[in-house]
Amino acid sequence: MKVGMFINTQFPEGDPVAARVPELVEQVRTARQSGFSSVLFGHHYLTEPLQMLQIAPMMAYLLPEARGMTIGGNILLLPLLNPVHVAEEAATMDVLSEGNFVLGVGLGYREGEFDAFGIPLKQRAQRLVESIRLMRALWAGGKIDFEGKFYSVKNHGISLKPHRPGGPPIWIAGLVEAAVKRAARLGDAWLIANATTLGATIPLMKLYRETLAELGKTVSEFPIARECYIGASRATAMEECRAALEYKYNSYAAWGMESPTKNMSFEELARDRFIIGDKVSVKEEIARWRETLGVDHFSMRVQWPGLPQEKVLGSIRRLGEIFG
Repeated sequence: MKVGMFINTQFPEGDPVAARVPELVEQVRTARQSGFSSVLFGHHYLTEPLQMLQIAPMMAYLLPEARGMTIGGNILLLPLLNPVHVAEEAATMDVLSEGNFVLGVGLGYREGEFDAFGIPLKQRAQRLVESIRLMRALWAGGKIDFEGKFYSVKNHGISLKPHRPGGPPIWIAGLVEAAVKRAARLGDAWLIANATTLGATIPLMKLYRETLAELGKTVSEFPIARECYIGASRATAMEECRAALEYKYNSYAAWGMESPTKNMSFEELARDRFIIGDKVSVKEEIARWRETLGVDHFSMRVQWPGLPQEKVLGSIRRLGEIFG
């Protein structure tokens, strides 16, 4: 079983972001020293008043600290971007990371982002499917002729071959049945998103495995992203991370993502969704998720806007001790 870090690149309004960048470096360095296997990065545009560092430059900037770790997106909003651009950048990251890059992608949901890019929200699934097919064709090497509904390449090949033949793995996120089936058909893994409950995920995992079996397909990893905080004591852990997590999930609600925060207490929101406690209780909860779903790669987000650095580093070190 692997543990990774879903790194926070979002900061509250007024927070001096330049001063936070060295903290991100320290987080990745600490995660690597603690035995973490991966570091994944979020992706959004137009998040004001929430400040957010962009995914591609941050992955490249932090890559030296993440040497040997899997690095990638959780998740890149693929329908907003030209797949030729994404394929070229992914190939570069795969070379720079010596084959440790993973392209984690998803549909997106914020109408304002799609409007700004001139892309109808209703086209997002079609664009994602076509983009993946074009990228895989490019990564296969040589000049290609590709004619799709949205994109075309005529007698041209990619500028740089990826480190791995055929290109980096593609992890596809999704929250509903159609998306899970799509991940089984087109992806190398289904990436389970942070906000889902265990109860809601069980039938989706069953569907994913059934679809893989129908396709005669096997995958090498079952990744899951979770909000995770480990305090020095179980009694204080919930209060230590409450404000930062509430800020984050209120932001989701303001962006238009379906969020239960307005109708639930924090304790209700966290139950069967977040993994919060001391080392003993978190270890038990991780085991419960693993045994119930069969997941084997936990991408833990251990910081949210406003959570102090010393608490973040404490969580990282304690997680390393659990998995070590």
